[in-house]
Amino acid sequence: MLIFLLCLSRRISSATHPAVDTFCFNGYAAEEPRVLCIIQDTTNSKTVNERVTLNLPASTLLKKLFEDVASKVGYVNGTFDLVWGNGDNVTDTTPIDQNSDKTILDAGFEPGKKNFLHLTDKDGEQPHITSEESGTTDDCVQDRFIGPLPREGSVGCTSDYVSQSYSYSSVLSKSDTGYVGLVNQAMTCYLNSLLQTLFMTPEFRNALYKWEFEESEEDPVTSIPYQLQRLFVLLQTSKKRAIETTDVTRSFGWDSSEAWQQHDVQELCRVMFDALEQKWKQTEQADLINQLYQGKLKDYVRCLECGYEGWRIDTYLDIPLVIRPYGSNQAFASVEEALHAFIQPEILDGPNQYFCERCKKKCDARKGLRFLHFPYLLTLQLKRFDFDYTTMHRIKLNDRMTFPEELDMSIFIDVEDEKSPQTESCTDSGAENEGSCHSDQMSNDFSNDDGVDEGICLESNSAAERISKVGSEKNSLLYELFSVMVHSGSAAGGHYYACIKSFSDDQWYSFNDQHVSKVTFFFFTSSTNAYMLIYRLKDPARNAKFLEAHEYPDHIKQLVQKERELEEQEKRQREIERNTCKIKLFCMHPTKQIMMENKLEVHKDRTLKEAVEIAYKLMDLEEAVPLDCCRLVKYDEFHDYLERSYEGEEDTPMGLLLGGVKSTYMFDLLLETRRPDQVFQCYKPGEVMVKVHVVDLRTESVAPPISVRAYLNQTVSEFKQLISKATHLPAETMRVVLERCYNDLRLLNVSSKTLKAEGFFRSNKVFIESSESLDHHVAYTDSHLWKLLDRHANTIRLYVSLPEQSPGSQFRRSVYQKPSGDSGNLDEASERVKGPVGNMKSVEAILEESTEKLKSLSLQQQQEGDNGDSSKSTEASDFENIESPSNEIDSSAENRELENQIQISDPENLQSEERSDSDVNNDRSTSSVDSDILSSSHSSDTLCNVDNAPIPLANGLDSHSITSSRRSKANQGKKETWDTAEEDSGTDSEYDESGKSRGEAQYMYFKSEPYTADEGSGEGQKWLMVHVDKRITLSAFKQHLEPFVGVPSSHFKVFRVYASNQEFESVRLNETLSSFSDDNKITIRLGRALKKGEYRVKVYQLLVNEPEPCKFLLDAVFAKGMTVRQSKEELLPQLREQCGLDLTIDRFRLRKKTWKNPGTVFLDYHIYEEDINISSNWEVFLEILDGVEKMKSMSQLAVLSRRWRPSEMKLDCFQEVVLESSSVEELKEKLSEVSGIPLENIEFAKGRGTFPCDISILEIHQDLDWNPKVSTLNVWPLYICDDGAVIFYRDKTEELMELTDEQRNELMKKESSRLQKTGHRVTYSPRKEKALKIYLDGAPNKDLTQD
Repeated sequence: MLIFLLCLSRRISSATHPAVDTFCFNGYAAEEPRVLCIIQDTTNSKTVNERVTLNLPASTLLKKLFEDVASKVGYVNGTFDLVWGNGDNVTDTTPIDQNSDKTILDAGFEPGKKNFLHLTDKDGEQPHITSEESGTTDDCVQDRFIGPLPREGSVGCTSDYVSQSYSYSSVLSKSDTGYVGLVNQAMTCYLNSLLQTLFMTPEFRNALYKWEFEESEEDPVTSIPYQLQRLFVLLQTSKKRAIETTDVTRSFGWDSSEAWQQHDVQELCRVMFDALEQKWKQTEQADLINQLYQGKLKDYVRCLECGYEGWRIDTYLDIPLVIRPYGSNQAFASVEEALHAFIQPEILDGPNQYFCERCKKKCDARKGLRFLHFPYLLTLQLKRFDFDYTTMHRIKLNDRMTFPEELDMSIFIDVEDEKSPQTESCTDSGAENEGSCHSDQMSNDFSNDDGVDEGICLESNSAAERISKVGSEKNSLLYELFSVMVHSGSAAGGHYYACIKSFSDDQWYSFNDQHVSKVTFFFFTSSTNAYMLIYRLKDPARNAKFLEAHEYPDHIKQLVQKERELEEQEKRQREIERNTCKIKLFCMHPTKQIMMENKLEVHKDRTLKEAVEIAYKLMDLEEAVPLDCCRLVKYDEFHDYLERSYEGEEDTPMGLLLGGVKSTYMFDLLLETRRPDQVFQCYKPGEVMVKVHVVDLRTESVAPPISVRAYLNQTVSEFKQLISKATHLPAETMRVVLERCYNDLRLLNVSSKTLKAEGFFRSNKVFIESSESLDHHVAYTDSHLWKLLDRHANTIRLYVSLPEQSPGSQFRRSVYQKPSGDSGNLDEASERVKGPVGNMKSVEAILEESTEKLKSLSLQQQQEGDNGDSSKSTEASDFENIESPSNEIDSSAENRELENQIQISDPENLQSEERSDSDVNNDRSTSSVDSDILSSSHSSDTLCNVDNAPIPLANGLDSHSITSSRRSKANQGKKETWDTAEEDSGTDSEYDESGKSRGEAQYMYFKSEPYTADEGSGEGQKWLMVHVDKRITLSAFKQHLEPFVGVPSSHFKVFRVYASNQEFESVRLNETLSSFSDDNKITIRLGRALKKGEYRVKVYQLLVNEPEPCKFLLDAVFAKGMTVRQSKEELLPQLREQCGLDLTIDRFRLRKKTWKNPGTVFLDYHIYEEDINISSNWEVFLEILDGVEKMKSMSQLAVLSRRWRPSEMKLDCFQEVVLESSSVEELKEKLSEVSGIPLENIEFAKGRGTFPCDISILEIHQDLDWNPKVSTLNVWPLYICDDGAVIFYRDKTEELMELTDEQRNELMKKESSRLQKTGHRVTYSPRKEKALKIYLDGAPNKDLTQD
């Protein structure tokens, strides 16, 4: 049969147009170019934003262009003009000559581009609208193609034109199309397509209307037929452009999450029909679905030797048609071919032979299907979704398949078999949906697959051919197509819409969610995405028409009236909403003294007095203040500014006061209250608000503000008089300081200047002082007033949590203080440390007692340093290793006594505290990237010497530098000191170049007092409330905290507490506290702080063959310039004491840690910062070796191999393989050596995901990419360039164990449990797909929630 694929915008009749100017024949487009015309109607304000698009052959005459435009816009031809336009701007006002015989190509229209035209008035008169009586138009013109817009620069037939957004050019309002769209809840386009198809099916809609809902028997909310009735009534009567489907989905028992699950439309059709059959039991409609959609077929097997045939009768609701046969690359060209293939029998021979009951043996047989009965409504599902066994992923087939507008099914029916007795059991052959699309990430935004077009292709059978066919068959089975459901997108996601023909006017419409548009028969220009086709039998005796309004049953008439009333009520409510002013409302509660916030909603016609009553009730002030003591004023919440009051406007409508109804207002309202004995102040527009703070120099206090209103044109002198009246202070001696912005304090000393000239704005803050002290005669920036205000502006309040102490040793800790006499910078001597009654000492007493002993200790250490005993100084320093009980100072009894005062009496207590600190850090550890970000913004951590006086060494280092001697050894004589080191090492020195403490360089305000924290902060936890100048450095801040912590600042760490109690260490000592704000919390933890060039490192143990391969061990300190071997030496005692690991230096290695993946192996001679990049909060793996270290060079590559044994269904333990190169051949040789598998039988695959790359043993044999075709490991798809990669390998001759169903299920349970514990997936699936279910009782059962 010859198939013409028409891709023109014009309906072609073979009788009237024997030859056509442009068409696609057998897939080849004609040569004539096409011209896209976009016409904008500028004659009416309502239509100025609408455009009509015509896609015409280049040979179209200008006369025809005007006729087509008149037809589409509904104007009488000759009553309007067309002029050239360029977008929205008219460039040439000369009208196009509509009487010309020129073609549009000759007139200057450009093929393949957008040609913009403006429709304008003719001779100053508006166009005449075509009346229905006189407006007769040619069918050919009416059906002219209005298709999707072309791609930029595309030329050719319409198959080149693809709509990227499904916004067709003829998207009309409901009044034009007569149809209403459906709102897409999120991903319910599949549901909308099916609902519109059912609505446009006369037989289904009429039957649904005849069913009557009994409210006494069922809840209307959960009744699926009733909600469908309501939806259909709304689709037929609503004036809206689109209506919601939430009531229908709620009757399905779905919640809002179901809207985000896209399902297969054919699956939904099956499930919905099942639900309707259940709901319609014992009603007139009980067998409606079967009467309309059910067909019958015979499933038979015929013996080829004796002719015996065994069969059974099955029923079906739809026919699934294969697009592409299994194993074939060629798709079926048409629906007819697919139907023939569907009933094509297959031969059962060889091992598939059939056991014949008559022959009593296995014989060759023919197995197939025969159609016995076709339903009235025939549903064809094109199985576009398939599974690719190569990639193990679902795919979508975008092969072209044509289908006719009329389909003759008589050639597929078996008339003789239809008379066969139905004695065998019937089953639903369509019970399993093989072509469903369960998308994991469906969305309404979709893309084309490989640029394939998204329309539908219809065959064109000539009218004469159809008539002869119909006349030749008495029992004709001629079906007409009326619905095509299209899936645009891929197997991973897409969008559904439906093209449906109305049986009322034979017009095709596109139902694309809320958009309904007309399309022509020839709009369907391709068929690469058509998914479901619905045909109706052409039978005049059965073909029904939609019920007219007067034919509705009484209950439907009542429902129509009810829905209309609801819609009118909703319309009135929307009208009220449009006239309601919604504005923020604030109120300072008169008794609670807290600022309350709410939203005031008041109709624009309500008066101010009525609005005050509404606000009064809204703020719940009935019991706090009388109504007559409240008023509404205009308020600026951002600047805390009262703009104006509304005296005498109590009866003015709110819409007038607020400037109309707006979506947002640039101001707010404040419900102001007063006491009964007070009088409201008048706020006039143009006034500015000033908050006046009175300063007392004698007590160094700043009083709470007093509000004063002034004018910008007032002078400073007049302003002082105004303040004098409000504060009762003399204006003559008054000094006024304006805080214009943060820390910008300006003295207003020019009496004649206006406030505007001084920089006053809406809301201002000033400080005044009126004493007669000598401070008036001092320069302002040197005055006591300026210092007090400067301190006031920069002081913040912090809450500091001190380290916990054991009850027995709570005050045996010495309080350390610099002997420089800066104790006066702290609080007054009245500050006391609370403890047991007998142990209470003042801060000064503790400082004085400990200072002398600290001095003597410093002198002794200096002598040791001068004697060159640097190794002893660095390794035995008690200050540096305060947590280590073994590092004792070998000195006099006096020094031991001092040591006991400085340290906690129980050293293990401090150790355990440090361990818990590590554990805390481990719990909230972040990735290396996050750690770098956090450390760069909040970090610190380099405290220098413990003593006040640094101990000078030859190279300028202090006596506690842990890396001075090691760096000299590592660099072999290279003289590099901290002074010449790079400044971006992540930490900063506590001392400046002169050796003076940075904290001593400038006095910064610091005051502290004990504070009782909230409950739950921990028993025995001590808190300080600290008022401190935020310009202080972290170093100086820590020095101020030393007396309260009890140890030198180099022996405790500062952690800033963020939301959700997350803590991050602050380590940059020369940074200020400017990033802190009032009421921030700080936690102090014991432990040695870092010096310059040092980094805190978290050490984890790598256990490759353990269920949890990553185990936190301890926090360590590595320094810039240190070798890996030196860091291992420092780790040895800590591993022994804190972790119980007694190792030698050659028994373990350090390696890179990236999240949970082991990386580069660090060799002993590598130097941090030179060979190994190191950063704050760094993490490394410690791996215990089974033997001698095999890694000797960076050119080597260490991979972790694991053998898969398919015959035993198990994986062996990890074995490390060290390669000298990246050769695949060498890898196979090494694997052959360790496993004994012959080299030629080795197959390997790279593991996926994070270490240990867990995978189910049920999937590993086929899920991994075995034996990749590469010669080196560092190329795609392996990309193995670093140590730590996981390699699985196997013997290719080893057969996979055959499992019974019971064994497989048992193994699946074990694997699922194992992989869930390790946090790895069980099967490959981006997201678990949720089964489509409709719950008849309106809600899912609890036991079904797992589905």
